[in-house]
Amino acid sequence: MSISRKQALQDVLDRKPRLIERPDNKISNYYGENVFNLTMMREYLTDEACDGIVDAMENHTPISRTIADQVASAMKEWAISRGATHYTHWFQPLTGATAEKHDSFITPTSDGRVIEKFDGSLLVQQEPDASSFPSGGIRNTFEARGYTLWDPTSPAFVWGHTLCIPTIFISYTGFALDNKMPLLKALAKVDEAATSVCQYFDKNITKVVATLGWEQEYFLVDKALHAARPDLQMTGRALFGATPAKGQQLDDHYFGSIPARANAFMKEFELECHKLGIPVTTRHNEVAPNQFECAPVFEEANLANDHNLMLMEVLEQVARKHDFRVLLHEKPYPGLNGSGKHNNWSLGTNTGVNLLKPGNNPKTNLRFLTFFVNTLAALHNRADVVRASFASVGNDHRLGANEAPPAIISAFIGSQLSTLLDELETSIKAGKMTPEDKTALKLEIGRIPEVLLDNTDRNRTSPFAFTGNKFELRAVGSTANCAVPMTVLNTIVAEQLNDFKHKVDARIDKGEKKDDAILKELQKLIAKSKAIRFEGNGYSDEWVKEAKKRGLSNLKNTPEALEVLNRKEVVELFESQGVLRKEEVAARVEVELENYIMKRQIEYRVLLNMSRNIILPASIRFQNGLLGNVGQLNAILGKDAKKYSIAQLELIKSAGQLIQDLHQSCGEMEAIHDRAESAKSALQTAKQFAEKLMPSMEHVAAICASLEEVVDDADWPLPKFSELLFTR
Repeated sequence: MSISRKQALQDVLDRKPRLIERPDNKISNYYGENVFNLTMMREYLTDEACDGIVDAMENHTPISRTIADQVASAMKEWAISRGATHYTHWFQPLTGATAEKHDSFITPTSDGRVIEKFDGSLLVQQEPDASSFPSGGIRNTFEARGYTLWDPTSPAFVWGHTLCIPTIFISYTGFALDNKMPLLKALAKVDEAATSVCQYFDKNITKVVATLGWEQEYFLVDKALHAARPDLQMTGRALFGATPAKGQQLDDHYFGSIPARANAFMKEFELECHKLGIPVTTRHNEVAPNQFECAPVFEEANLANDHNLMLMEVLEQVARKHDFRVLLHEKPYPGLNGSGKHNNWSLGTNTGVNLLKPGNNPKTNLRFLTFFVNTLAALHNRADVVRASFASVGNDHRLGANEAPPAIISAFIGSQLSTLLDELETSIKAGKMTPEDKTALKLEIGRIPEVLLDNTDRNRTSPFAFTGNKFELRAVGSTANCAVPMTVLNTIVAEQLNDFKHKVDARIDKGEKKDDAILKELQKLIAKSKAIRFEGNGYSDEWVKEAKKRGLSNLKNTPEALEVLNRKEVVELFESQGVLRKEEVAARVEVELENYIMKRQIEYRVLLNMSRNIILPASIRFQNGLLGNVGQLNAILGKDAKKYSIAQLELIKSAGQLIQDLHQSCGEMEAIHDRAESAKSALQTAKQFAEKLMPSMEHVAAICASLEEVVDDADWPLPKFSELLFTR
């Protein structure tokens, strides 16, 4: 139930920071204490069991039942020592969030008592009811069985009083019903493909790991103000509001002093993250008022993604202790910066090499060029699939605004590095290279570190920017599960590296020297992928026109982007790499379309309800007050009343026109919604929601915002943006 604006503001004024003390100022003393990591395993397990787990983590070998039993018993004892009474298989269904079903460790005994028990069968596999999770038609509703299977590559952890065991989630028939399983498959494929290419340069490289460093942006709002806004409660964003006199135009919040209450929240939030082994190192104010960001150290992509999902839960729960609510929506407030989750991606080897970091000699730089150029080629070939990977209801409001890249996929690599690629493209001879050619080429390749040293700027308008030793996928939304874009990125890079290896090997088989073969294939890729490189302003109208000339897509909304996944060549991409089967791709499209439709319906219903049941009555009460005032003036002053009621009459007319417009526009919006809802397919409904319902909703929202500026502040029923954003 919503509370009044007046009560909400009073509650905020009464707040005080909730101060906590760290258990130890030395974070390393308690870091990871709630994680069953290798250190804990070596304390609780035999060497044989530990070796079996490490082998499974590094080489994906099966874990024997004997070892599973040992791990389960040790995990139970450790978890109980950390205060756990229950365990759960923690998984990632296609809802976009995480899911868990808690079971206690106890087993009844014949004498009416209980014992704590947890064996390998319970650790490795569970059967949660899958009937209520979205499946996209993979299984019938009455086929409720699903399996969660232990992922030993991501360590178990204790959160609250529950042992959480990261798992994959599959149907009875083996189809992936989650986001983790495709990610694990994509990571295995990029490992295989990248390791194969690495053999050209270093035979000691036997494993390649995709790494991820995410940056999580979010807003804080006081719980009382949140409770007074039904739209924030139901949709995660303010559906309307008048622009405050002061917003983010002064940039004074960005990197500014963190407000006391927010700082107290962050300290406890970081404490809980560190206990869970989440390596959060950075916190700061973001551009918009009451917007903040945190970021961790890079980790292996699967673990990093699990940590991000954990972190979002920790954010929510710790915020509540501090009387805050966290807004993770990509665009909580119209007209202000939204929130993203930049995905910083790279590839690392078992020898400690970052494959996207230039070295100190031509050989290591040729290796860098190989992976750098192949990544650009993969992006060029599969740009639309990458666009689809970060499509969402919230991101549709954010992409292309002043704080986020546009929906057009391009890569920023810096003008100097771009010039270097152009020079390499033209310098590699079609025929046999002379020693002089090779020397000149080595000099060009050798100066890559110098080029990067002088070209470290970032293009914030680019969806995919190279930032010195990694690529930053900036377009991912703040609510996203990173597994989705990371699955796509690693899959397309694996596909491209496999194709590159095949073509280089074919040249070598024909007698070309290895370096010559590599360089000539790179030359082709540089030329072919040139259209994806863009160094300018991605927000400009000129870029939209230029991108169209280059043949780049501009998929402006989620339904358009999701339609890409139905293409035959896209299905073949996932099937050929063994990441997703045809049925799994189709299921994801259906699930995401349904998700889009349902979220838009919720927003529409909330907006309609607030307009008719909150804004219109408040506006009419204000108008009645003016009419009463004019009536009293007439009663007292007679003919002289007219000159003293000019302002009131103008306000009555202004309010009356807006009231009429709002009433009429709500009816029009309702009709548009009903027509769209009756479309022949989910895709058609989603498209009509995007193309017709959304503009109608924005029109209604604009009228509500105009009424906010007309109605007496004392009569306005909802917290205003100036209060939501600046009340600490």
